[in-house]
Amino acid sequence: MMSRRALLSLSALSAMAAACSPLGALNGLNRLTPGDGGVKQIVDGAAFGPDPRQTLEIWAPKGATGPLPVLVFFYGGSWNSGLRDGYGFAARALAARGFLVVVPDYRLVPQVRWPGFVEDGAAALKWVAANIAAHGGDPARVAVMGHSAGAHIALLLALDRRWGVADWIKAAVGLAGPYDFLPFVAGGAADAALGNAPDLNDTQPIHFARGDAPPLLLLHGLEDTTVLPRNSTRLANAVNDLGGRAEVKLYSGIGHVGILLGLSKPFRGKAPVLADASNFLLKYLTL
Repeated sequence: MMSRRALLSLSALSAMAAACSPLGALNGLNRLTPGDGGVKQIVDGAAFGPDPRQTLEIWAPKGATGPLPVLVFFYGGSWNSGLRDGYGFAARALAARGFLVVVPDYRLVPQVRWPGFVEDGAAALKWVAANIAAHGGDPARVAVMGHSAGAHIALLLALDRRWGVADWIKAAVGLAGPYDFLPFVAGGAADAALGNAPDLNDTQPIHFARGDAPPLLLLHGLEDTTVLPRNSTRLANAVNDLGGRAEVKLYSGIGHVGILLGLSKPFRGKAPVLADASNFLLKYLTL
């Protein structure tokens, strides 16, 4: 039989889930689950551009000394939805592993189409390069990470030098990212976001595979039917064939959202997403 405390917690979570967005409910559940202590938000709403969506937040381990490795996390949402406020569970988890975690918002469809959201990602990284030292981060040790559309943005920034930030990125992690997904489904989210590009190949991270790319870790769930796992295996193969360093980890029983939930405390037992990502990043960001 459940304890009174457990029943009260379940009642609170039920009310939270009914009243809030799914990510809001997840953040609430995450806060009620032990672990990831000693983390604080140190910046909320710093502007890296003039648009209201061009803002970011920063999370840090409490009491950390010395410049910390920096991780810029891009959330997903089909390039047409998302708010950084919903991703506190991911930022907390990664900051607890010793990173200074930056979570930017970016402009979305229909306000912008290609390449507006990638330009915003690059602008956020340029802000990091200019300002992160003042917040305890090391601008010489910056990595990127993203989920779904956020992984698409992160990997384009890491691979395609036209955005002016690729050479600053020391490592990149993608969760369930679309990297090689032509042709677009007519009228679908990718078509709406990227279909205006003069050359559609420019929207594909695999088009920019190179042997001197930063080390890549591409994580994917084998049950993902939204973004097929072949996106990760094909990009990794392309980079490795050119002499680069790319690893793939595929998780059985994990779908498109489940791989993101693996960063949250209540669902970490489903797949070692957090451990795999943080161990990889620390390997390449440790002095």
